[in-house]
Amino acid sequence: MAVDVVTEIVIDRPVEQVAAYAGDPTNAPQWYANISSVRWRTPPPVTVGSRMEFVARFLGRTLAYTYAVIELTPDRLVMRTAEGPFPMETTYTWESAGADRTRMTLRNRGEPAGFARIAAAAMAKAMRRANEKDLVRLKSLLET
Repeated sequence: MAVDVVTEIVIDRPVEQVAAYAGDPTNAPQWYANISSVRWRTPPPVTVGSRMEFVARFLGRTLAYTYAVIELTPDRLVMRTAEGPFPMETTYTWESAGADRTRMTLRNRGEPAGFARIAAAAMAKAMRRANEKDLVRLKSLLET
């Protein structure tokens, strides 16, 4: 069973500001509750081909995984795991939702293997809950 979780939020800031902050992996520990650290494997700033190692705590487990940036435009960032517990792709999109407002969409999709495959439905539910909280935290950080 594949995992495909899409969440979104409207943030009262211009697209450029939201994309600059959320699209910088260095900021991830500030707005993702489960991410404890990010280590650049390639020199910043983020570009296509950049690689970053994330350490996260999810469903009671500590996970270390390396993302590679496969697409980067002013309104979209796509990262795919290069190393980690199972293949995952994370996509951020940013679009105008009115004057100085941005709709940010966060999508995580992947194909769990082993035990994670058995727990895919529970994993997707937990991922959705976590992503919704993370986007609320991002909104709070950017609007204050």
